[in-house]
Amino acid sequence: MADTTKAIVFDGWHPEIEPVVRNVQRVIVGKDDVIRLVMTALLAGGHCLIEDVPGVGKTMLVRATAKTLGCHFRRIQFTPDLLPSDVTGVSIYNQKTQSFEFRTGPIFGQVVLADEINRTSPKTQSALLQALEEHSVTADGEMFDLPQPFIVLATENPIEFEGTFPLPEAQLDRFLLKFQMGYPSTQEELKILEGQQKQHPIESIGPVVDPDTILRWRSTVRETRVDDQIARYIVELVQRTRSHHDVYLGASPRASLALFRAAQALAFIAGRTFVVPDDVRFLAPFVLGHRILLTADARLSGMNVRDIVNQLLQSVPVPTVQGVNK
Repeated sequence: MADTTKAIVFDGWHPEIEPVVRNVQRVIVGKDDVIRLVMTALLAGGHCLIEDVPGVGKTMLVRATAKTLGCHFRRIQFTPDLLPSDVTGVSIYNQKTQSFEFRTGPIFGQVVLADEINRTSPKTQSALLQALEEHSVTADGEMFDLPQPFIVLATENPIEFEGTFPLPEAQLDRFLLKFQMGYPSTQEELKILEGQQKQHPIESIGPVVDPDTILRWRSTVRETRVDDQIARYIVELVQRTRSHHDVYLGASPRASLALFRAAQALAFIAGRTFVVPDDVRFLAPFVLGHRILLTADARLSGMNVRDIVNQLLQSVPVPTVQGVNK
């Protein structure tokens, strides 16, 4: 089945966003759509789950994004023996003050790389649930707010790889977008070799914006206009996942809100003050794909969630919004 997102092309970038994109492109070659998705999650206040094989640039994408945004970068390397307190932090007794003091864990960053998140146990994976949804951590009965802006960019190896634990549905639902990096083309791979002949490009880039600017962009994104017909289109797509005969568990209302917020952010990145249907159609596979569970028969027949989303995009009528640019 043809991928409906391949035909969607975005013209240009928002003038304020373009310097950020160009800076990341110095490190990440030929992945405009991937950069677009990361910026969408950032401005929508969500998080990304990047699933792909080792060596395609997942970690470098996160590092380049953090340096470009001028944000505090923290890395969590997930391993089978990692404990929840290794992620959130731990209370340590201070003999001088004769009291316990909370020492923050690596989740207390602005751009957090959760590397190989599916290599740790479900118990430790669940330590991220509150942080992803509420942007806070509770320890010893006290709640601590995480720094803003806050975004988690998690990487995982395909679940078929040895030594991996599939993420539970509750945690997958906390990620706004899930996508793959993909292999570079021949020309892109040659450009990567040329660019790293003397030193890695990550060493030569610096910040082009600051965290306050990102928070200002987020406020502007919330003002992006979404026509009633497009809002209904979003809801119809999500609701159809719940009644599809090949779907065991459809997307929740959180998916509708995620698609709505992501479409607003994508429109802003494209330099528009309004959402168009193509914003929704481009984002739907990345927002809905990891929130859908297929029936056993569908899996045995070789069907995947991408096929389901493409079917829905082809079957649900696309709204024709008059005067959308007013």
